[in-house]
Order: sequence, then structure tokens, then C-alpha cells
Amino acid sequence: MTLSEVFIPKEEIDYAENSVVSKIIIKKPAGNITLFAFDKEEGLSEHSSPHEALIHGIDGKAEITIGGNIYILLQGNCIILPANIPHSVKAIEKFKMMLTMIKS
Repeated sequence: MTLSEVFIPKEEIDYAENSVVSKIIIKKPAGNITLFAFDKEEGLSEHSSPHEALIHGIDGKAEITIGGNIYILLQGNCIILPANIPHSVKAIEKFKMMLTMIKS
């Protein structure tokens, strides 16, 4: 992928068996955009970040927990992760997402 090139995010990252795969699209001091591919039942354990972030589901289905509240995210859905609030991701089925983190 190069700058000023049209791309389909879910085609830019592949699933790996029993794994979470990530691929950085943009990394700047102001923030990052990263693609993730989760095999079924894989995820990111609960953690928090000092930065807000947006998750955009681009394939499959996942359970997103934010501050103890559970949300189901499907392809085409988005959710905002507030800064300093614990959150986690667990793939209910194979799941791909694009994470946009805004640093301040």
C-alpha cells in the first residue's frame, strides 16, 4: 500500500490461526491507524490507554468491553474507546478492525 492509493482495509491484512495479527497503516506523533485480524476466540486483554481511539469493524463479529459494559461490533459498525477507561476485544468469530488512535 502506498500513499494516495485506494485500498480495501479488510484485504490488507490476513487472518492467522490462533493469533492476532496487526499492521500499522499510519504512525505519526498525532496518532496511529492500525489494522487488526483476530482468529475466532482471540483478543486483546483488558487494558487502558491515555488516548481516545475509534474501532471500525471491517469483517466478522467481536465483543468489545468498555468500562465493564459489553458491546457487539459487526462489520461496518464503529465504537469510540474513551481515554483512561479499561477496554478489551474478543473475537466471537473471525474479526478484522481498523483502530484509529488520536494522541493529544
